[in-house]
Amino acid sequence: MSTILIVDDSRFMRGYLKRMIQQYGYPDVIEAADGQEAINVYKYCNPTIVFLDITMPNVDGLTALEKIIEFNPNAKVVMCSAIGTEFNVVEALKLGATNFIVKPNFGSLADILEKHCHTN
Repeated sequence: MSTILIVDDSRFMRGYLKRMIQQYGYPDVIEAADGQEAINVYKYCNPTIVFLDITMPNVDGLTALEKIIEFNPNAKVVMCSAIGTEFNVVEALKLGATNFIVKPNFGSLADILEKHCHTN
């Protein structure tokens, strides 16, 4: 069973993304509200994939991505940000993100889940 971690400081966005993921047949979704919580939850739960916002309080998403990849170089992290600037996309991919989604355009979500979570 795939465990999916959603990290966003917006409770609304976490809930929205969680409902979408669950509708695609992945019920095991956990949440974190900032980058530091994401790092802690990742180390404890070892999720299959992480959907990680960039702009958050305490520890931002790019820093959290760096720490998660340090902890597990094979981590599957998809950055999800409304700020899809070239810098953010390039930086995220350079730090080890597997993909980048510009919120709220989640059109590629099903393909990403299939690619990283499908167990057959």
